[in-house]
Amino acid sequence: MKTDHATIRRRTALAALGGALAAPLVARAQDAWPTRPVRYINPFPAGGATDTLSRLYCQKMTELTGQQFVVENRGGSGGDVGVDVVAKAAPDGYTIGLGGIASHAISPTLKKGQLTFDPEKDFTFVTNLWWLPNMLVANLDLPARTVPELIALLKKNPGKYSYASAGNGTTLHLSGELFKQLAEVDMLHVPYRGAAPAMVDLMAGQVHMIFDNIPGALAQYRPGKVRGFAVTSLQRSAAAPDIPTLAEFLPGFDIRSWTCLVGPAKLPGPVVERMSAVSRKALESPDLVKAYIDLGATAWWSTPQDVTAYRASEEARLAGIIRKAGAKVD
Repeated sequence: MKTDHATIRRRTALAALGGALAAPLVARAQDAWPTRPVRYINPFPAGGATDTLSRLYCQKMTELTGQQFVVENRGGSGGDVGVDVVAKAAPDGYTIGLGGIASHAISPTLKKGQLTFDPEKDFTFVTNLWWLPNMLVANLDLPARTVPELIALLKKNPGKYSYASAGNGTTLHLSGELFKQLAEVDMLHVPYRGAAPAMVDLMAGQVHMIFDNIPGALAQYRPGKVRGFAVTSLQRSAAAPDIPTLAEFLPGFDIRSWTCLVGPAKLPGPVVERMSAVSRKALESPDLVKAYIDLGATAWWSTPQDVTAYRASEEARLAGIIRKAGAKVD
């Protein structure tokens, strides 16, 4: 049976019309994200600062969209277990999660060949969420009160003084190693399985110093239980503006615990745009900004392009610090 040219043209026109009618429906469906509850994977245990900050963000996203953002804690392996769940989820925008410096900038070098996901290719990067500095604090008996005094003390006594961290390869460990490299001093690293027991031993005099996330450090610094020296970010923290930065004494010093919102690879573009736009409203809302500052964090919205580029640059930068320090997985 032959089909004449008129019939072909008519069918082509109908197909084009159908596509044109369907396209706005697809776009509207994606622009309307979310139309049902969203699962947010926090790759760390409940109760810590990361959990609190995540829940504040999800609460604000719930208010802005009218859909529940449900936090699911999937801790393990320094965050790698939880982000693997995100990597293997359907790319529909209904399973998203918390990425950041540990899983997406440190693990690629520290755990090369051991990861169950590709930190770059298996994710869609939507926006940064927040950053917070680490803070260098010391036992009250340490005979130094300022960063210059501390550096001078360490130079005179190589290997005599120790610093604690929450474990090998953490941002707390890398803060200490970068300090050693830039200040050209020698300290003994004492890794712990978590910052809490390290802080206990610091106050008991078992170790001399510790790099801790700022919420934990401030909890002991404010009542005068430890001596505060500096924060590890380029900028001073709004939570403790009286504390200088290490960069004020060691130019370029910057180790921040930063996070980002990630989804599985190949999230549809319109969904990413909508997720980014709503996240911007959340992260720039005054009440969320203040709540983050109270916890020592800084809310941080960025475009998908910017967070993708930032992650790559951080992986490259931190790889050099990790290799020079000889850091190993616990």
